[in-house]
Amino acid sequence: MPLKSRTRRAVIALSALVVGAATLTTTGSAVSPRPQTADELLREMSLEEKVGQLFVTYAYGRTANTADPANREEFGVDTPAEVVRKYHLGGIVHFSWTNSLYGPEQIARLSNGMQDAAINSGGRVPLLISTDQEQGKITRIGEPATQFPGNMALGATRSPEDARRAAEITGRELRAMGLNMNFAPDGDVNVNPQNPVIGVRSFSSDPALAAELTAAQVRGYQGAGEDGVSGSVKHFPGHGDTATDSHTGLPVIEHDRQQWERLDKPPFAAAIEAGTDSVMSAHIVVPKLDDSGNPATLSRTVLGGMLRAELGYRGVVVTDSLQMQGVREQHPDGEIPVLALQAGADMLLMPQNLQVAIDGVLAAVRDGRLTEQRIDESVRRILELKQKRGVLADPFTDVSQVGSKVGSPEHRAIAEEITDRSTTVLRNENVLPLEDPAEVLVTGAGEDATAALAEDIGARGPRSTALPTGEQPTPQQIDRAVAQAADNDVTVVLTNAAWDSDNAAQLDLVNRLKQAGKPVVAVAVRDPYDAGHVDAPAWVATYSDKAVAMESLTKVLFGETSPTGKLPVAVPDADRPGSEKYPFGFGLTW
Repeated sequence: MPLKSRTRRAVIALSALVVGAATLTTTGSAVSPRPQTADELLREMSLEEKVGQLFVTYAYGRTANTADPANREEFGVDTPAEVVRKYHLGGIVHFSWTNSLYGPEQIARLSNGMQDAAINSGGRVPLLISTDQEQGKITRIGEPATQFPGNMALGATRSPEDARRAAEITGRELRAMGLNMNFAPDGDVNVNPQNPVIGVRSFSSDPALAAELTAAQVRGYQGAGEDGVSGSVKHFPGHGDTATDSHTGLPVIEHDRQQWERLDKPPFAAAIEAGTDSVMSAHIVVPKLDDSGNPATLSRTVLGGMLRAELGYRGVVVTDSLQMQGVREQHPDGEIPVLALQAGADMLLMPQNLQVAIDGVLAAVRDGRLTEQRIDESVRRILELKQKRGVLADPFTDVSQVGSKVGSPEHRAIAEEITDRSTTVLRNENVLPLEDPAEVLVTGAGEDATAALAEDIGARGPRSTALPTGEQPTPQQIDRAVAQAADNDVTVVLTNAAWDSDNAAQLDLVNRLKQAGKPVVAVAVRDPYDAGHVDAPAWVATYSDKAVAMESLTKVLFGETSPTGKLPVAVPDADRPGSEKYPFGFGLTW
């Protein structure tokens, strides 16, 4: 990237990266040339600087120098740059709730500012800047960044090439915004339809399909070299068969060794073979694999044994967020990072109290529970990852190029093509394609989704009305929707996790709309399992409520495209436990 196109702040900071040259900090003070290799950096770092490299956390603010009271309350300093410098952080993770994600150019400037702070602090080591851009349900950066429908939709396409291209585009756009690591793909095999935390984040309930697409996405994220990002397959050893959310509790998975080998292992083994830069651990207990009672994140058997020794993984192991209840139920916050390092983790993500966590690791080194050599092992892996991805050589991004690289017409066109191949029709009683309806009601879950779909339908000629009722519609909202349905030629009703007992009123909405006497098209915009709980004249699965998925749905509704998606999971029949309403691989077309 040409220097003339960088911001002045980034140019000055970049001068500190030139080996052998006279260098200046952004304040104008002279510094010695910064080491360029992982080993050189490691030799010059203090213990405190090494320990800082192990930690990844967030900071509040739109720019590196934005003062936010939340930083003062949580970290004892005012700005994101000061958080990086104070703790010698190895990485920063961006979220919208930290006021960090407002637009591509803003994100790029924030990233450059954070890198500037890092290379002008004690260890002078650039940051891993990350987020969770899985796409679909877990999307941290919205429009104008290119949007994809997510993993389960990719599973419905059955196309490794689609999975690879989606990841490559996402990775290139993240890198253009200054991010160099993405906590994706999700390699969990969703064998439990009642899984509250994975669901559509999984490619499939079939281990072979999940493995194939997981590997394809790793190659997509990382295959663009220094224009790509590090991938991080998650959540090892497999979070697909749980009915407990590890954000709020400690899930227990009863898979024995044979089941793990058959169901959970394949995507992680495939990701490792594909060269994944990192693996994220799960806060789950698997007692038949490790009887210690510790979650996998803190288990030497799982991380040191199964992942390192058996699968031969030599890259970076990153923990899931250490603020999650699944890892905090059994141990104090200062002890959790120590146990994670002892188990075999390298990067420690988002501790509940960063100072307490760092102090805990330093104390463990001083009292001998951790050796400095053990710290060096993890820091070396982290530095080698940064070196491999070109972060040590040039951590900055060219802000002037962001607008042309993020959300480009080419990227958006590819996203639409891929999404078109994912739409899956499960039931059709001579309803689809729609035959020139004059008036269409769009109702159900999702204010944005119903609005986007109504707009897309209206662009085809009919008068369309959006009437969102939410995920838990009230009797009054249902009555209003039914009344309006009677005045329209057809109703399209969106459901979102209607299988969940908390959302059962959505099923009432579908049933009541069926009784209104007009054709009804039900659309599962999250898990396709909704279709097993209530019949409708037509059922469609989009696996996503993103605008791009609503456009692809509209094409199917009006016969502009033929549906080609195939179920990547089986849909159970809620009325007949143990049986399937729609089997794996099912999908109608015309």
